[in-house]
Amino acid sequence: MSLIDHRHRHLERIAEVRAGEHAEKVGYPIGIRLVDVVGITMVGSGLLRVTLGGPETEGFEAHAPDEHVKLLFPEPDGTLRLPEPNGTMLRWPRPVPTSREYTVRRHDPATGEIDIDIALHEGGLASDWAHGVHVGSVIHVAGPPGGLIVPHVYDRYVLAGDITALPAIARRLEELPRSAKGWAFVEVTDADQEIELSAPDGVEVRWLHRGDRPPGTGDALARAVTAVTVPEGERVFVWAAGEAGQIKPLRRWVRDDLRLAKGDHDITGYWKRGVADFDDEHEHGHDHGHEHVDHH
Repeated sequence: MSLIDHRHRHLERIAEVRAGEHAEKVGYPIGIRLVDVVGITMVGSGLLRVTLGGPETEGFEAHAPDEHVKLLFPEPDGTLRLPEPNGTMLRWPRPVPTSREYTVRRHDPATGEIDIDIALHEGGLASDWAHGVHVGSVIHVAGPPGGLIVPHVYDRYVLAGDITALPAIARRLEELPRSAKGWAFVEVTDADQEIELSAPDGVEVRWLHRGDRPPGTGDALARAVTAVTVPEGERVFVWAAGEAGQIKPLRRWVRDDLRLAKGDHDITGYWKRGVADFDDEHEHGHDHGHEHVDHH
């Protein structure tokens, strides 16, 4: 009986946070699965949606719009080194296997299907894999290790990021109450990268076009976000992700201007210019609830 209780403790914790006043990271039991690629489609001109399925998706859990999985890739010599299940966690071999983190864009518990939207760019490991992937390909998926549960108690929501953050922003806009108010800012190359979003009527979506500027450069995103005026006396929740340097000004903004409590914002570097496998948790020493999946 105790095993069953332990397995479902995270569901109770999620329910508690949802019923509370502040957002909180909640960890889930972490599995590793060998899954099949069952579908491939472009979403706008910048995201490749890879739909994963197969028998091993049974028991997969998804509870938070910004949760991620790790796709595990063979080493340059062709060997595949995998973590091993260890209770509700994974034990990772040393050195750590080659992997990349991606947001769970959608999970359908009825079919087991999992959508991963991959931002395509030149010379990226997962991007190269995505270019060559086909229906029938297989890949190992670890996680999700947990996610940020945001109670629907805020007066306004500010969501911001580049195309790497777009899958999480799209999912959060879908999952917000239809009465929610706020802003979503997404920096993309051009209008071809814009996608359909299911935003509540009260959430203003603003696409920022980067044009010829290299990805991860310029201050247009930070300028647009920090120009927002939160009405006096209202509670706001801020979520931002993208290139670490570009979103850095938003850390100062939530701390110094908005003066938000720790549980009222989440700002995460998803990547860093010139760094192949950037890990924001290790860079900032933040406990983002991802610790179980990261190299234990």
